[in-house]
Amino acid sequence: MLLVLGDVSAKGSELTRSKWVSVLHQFHGLLGPFIGLPYHVILGDRDIGECSELNVKSVYWMASNFPGLDSAGCGAFEISNISFVSLNAIALLCGNNNLRFGVEKVVERESVDLQIETEGAAEVMNKASKLRETNHNFGWKENSISSGSGPVLLLHFPLYQTVDSNCSGFNAFKRTLKHSRESSNMLGSRRLVETGPYKLSQTLPRNATEYIFQALKPRIVFSAHTHEFCDQLHSDGTREVSVPAMTWNARDDPGFVVATFHRNRRAVSVSYCSLARESHVIIAYVSFVVLFLSTTPLLRYLRIL
Repeated sequence: MLLVLGDVSAKGSELTRSKWVSVLHQFHGLLGPFIGLPYHVILGDRDIGECSELNVKSVYWMASNFPGLDSAGCGAFEISNISFVSLNAIALLCGNNNLRFGVEKVVERESVDLQIETEGAAEVMNKASKLRETNHNFGWKENSISSGSGPVLLLHFPLYQTVDSNCSGFNAFKRTLKHSRESSNMLGSRRLVETGPYKLSQTLPRNATEYIFQALKPRIVFSAHTHEFCDQLHSDGTREVSVPAMTWNARDDPGFVVATFHRNRRAVSVSYCSLARESHVIIAYVSFVVLFLSTTPLLRYLRIL
């Protein structure tokens, strides 16, 4: 199946509905031959804007155009006996609002379902009823379920990292190798990247991250927004993979991730795939044109002879 972790549009929060329909048609065209596969799309900050721009009706309308999303922009589904939960990460950044409450309801429901699988139903429902009496401040009681026992979690923003992390060793080496290349990226592309509502370093708040860990015990987390690949472990052992941007407008070497879920309940293999560099493609085209122009006079001369 295909998973798209947000930012389908460059400035979706500023678009009218008719223009959004055009974006959706472009998106479906982009999927091409893969349109027949199951796919799930979550909303990014470029799609719905920042907290001050959140509009419940607009989010509901956008979510209704993608399969499996509810009115708050969240989703839960199962495929090949693997459970997936997607959350509206932008709503989790904001204060008390209907969207955030909708996200919390999804988290609570999925947590109850997870506990019912491992504990007695009566005990779980008793805990849930006590939880509903608490205020909406990301409060959650400890449970006995071990980390990694829950669903696959899909987010646009990465989770808060409590310890310093340079991602995987591969990525640390890759960053060192590309440091000079990154600094020479096209200025226009970098300006486009920085025009998003949130900085590329934006993550979910610490309290929201802890709330998610305690409630959902995710098997693995897939996030985006940073435009870079990153494979890291959180302090509780939860693995998070940040998926790179798949557009030359964001970086010179766009890419994607292939995840394979094995029969072992927790085993997940992740492969990072990088597409051709834009600079390499441009050099190839320029070289071809120069070669063509330089050989044309020679061919004419040989014909005369």
